[in-house]
Amino acid sequence: MRRPSFPFARSVAPMRRPRRVAALALAMSLGLGQGAVLGAGPAAAQQEYYYYPAITSDEVFARDIAPNAPQASRAVRVSFITELTKAQLAAPESPRFVVFAKGAQAEHMIIVALDDQVFRTIYRARALLAQLTSNARATPFFQKNGLAVHATWFDMAKLLGFDDIVISDGDTWAHRIVLRAGT
Repeated sequence: MRRPSFPFARSVAPMRRPRRVAALALAMSLGLGQGAVLGAGPAAAQQEYYYYPAITSDEVFARDIAPNAPQASRAVRVSFITELTKAQLAAPESPRFVVFAKGAQAEHMIIVALDDQVFRTIYRARALLAQLTSNARATPFFQKNGLAVHATWFDMAKLLGFDDIVISDGDTWAHRIVLRAGT
């Protein structure tokens, strides 16, 4: 059966999970929220099944490339995403993926494909993350602080105060990178 391609085609909780729907309704009526029922953190509970399908894989990125950097605010994260979006929309071709921030403090970065080819595999998604790394290394902050050789997109996301990154083809898979302090 082919899924509809229009926005909001998926419900927050798929119908094939009636127990989850009932438990979610009970938890919401008790004021517990989705995370209490779905067994996931706030990011997954609020965005999973709305912006992307269920998380199919995950990893942890734990490194502190600039431990003394000032803590970024919600406004900084929102501004970063806004500038990235402006740059995408200013390009002569249409964007093939979208990057946005969600959460009360805009602490969850989400990257979703806008067509069926760009993230057809996790390897293509990783290639995009590598390209974004190149862009991050060219920023004045990384250049000025001598981080351009070693920094990655994940480092930039951590410095901006993101807790995690979810990247998805928007249809069949979603991969979460949890950003933690280094050990």
